[in-house]
Amino acid sequence: MEPKNIVLEILKKENEPLNAGKITELSGLDRNVVDKAMKLLKDEGAIVSPRRCYWEPSK
Repeated sequence: MEPKNIVLEILKKENEPLNAGKITELSGLDRNVVDKAMKLLKDEGAIVSPRRCYWEPSK
C-alpha cells in the first residue's frame, strides 16, 4: 500500500485529528515519508487541518 493511503487510513481509523508525529508512531513509517504523504493528501484536498499541525480526513 502507498504511504499516502496508509496515512489516510490511520486518520480515518483514529477518528480524531492527529499530528505527523503520532501518524509516524502509529504507521511505523519514516517521518519524511509521512510528511511527503501528508503534503500529497493536503494538495489533493483529502485531509484538512482543524487546528495548527493536526490533520483529519476531509468530510
